[in-house]
Amino acid sequence: MAEREAEHRRIVVETPTARREVEHTEAVRHSDSGISGAALAAIVVGVIALAAILILFMMNQQQATNDNLAAQQPATTIVQQPAQQQPPVIVQQPATTTQQPPVIINNPPATGGSAATSGNDDANVQAAIDKKLSDDPTLSSLGITATVLNGRVTLMGMVKSEALKAQVERAVRNVKGVKSIDNQISVG
Repeated sequence: MAEREAEHRRIVVETPTARREVEHTEAVRHSDSGISGAALAAIVVGVIALAAILILFMMNQQQATNDNLAAQQPATTIVQQPAQQQPPVIVQQPATTTQQPPVIINNPPATGGSAATSGNDDANVQAAIDKKLSDDPTLSSLGITATVLNGRVTLMGMVKSEALKAQVERAVRNVKGVKSIDNQISVG
């Protein structure tokens, strides 16, 4: 059954110049549908629970069917062989030089002076240094370049330690005809 009720409200209206009160009366009708909010919530929860049970039942039936099919098929065993291990690939990069060796150009002097014998001496010193470096197994693998100009030797290349750099310089210093050494070997 519908219930009738009167609602009375008093509203205060304020304007910058005046203040007044207005009374508002309204008739409100509440309909009675017969089902309370709690009963409606219980029905919704029950419907959801019933749907969940039906879904679980159907999934269980489907799983049982799949298990029966799997039991009828013969079992297959897959054996996986270990992969053959490949040997590692080693790539050696050549040593980088920071500076190109100088180009030596021997111009004969206008007068037949001692420069001709100096060029000849430089060639002998160069050959002796090259032989000394190539005969030593430790030094021959380093790739050191030596150039000779007027008895002055310039060493270039790259080594792994200061000790190797000093060892190369000592070996070259012992060559006959070497006047000075400019050791530009990099340690890296």
